[in-house]
Amino acid sequence: MDVKEQIKMVVERIAKDKGLQEQFQREPVKALESILGVDLPDDIINQVIQGVKAKLTADKAANAVDAIRKLF
Repeated sequence: MDVKEQIKMVVERIAKDKGLQEQFQREPVKALESILGVDLPDDIINQVIQGVKAKLTADKAANAVDAIRKLF
């Protein structure tokens, strides 16, 4: 299983769906398992959770920087 591809796919799905965003914040394991459709081993699911959180945080930071640049 390619963890990077899973993270990319999950981030795209979560970014488009407010309900999934809320579920991911409350219950990241259940949110990922519902998106992926499989019950993953803890070590894999934790890697995906950390990757998704990092990517979502980076995307929000990039959007904030872009918004600030537009001001100037």
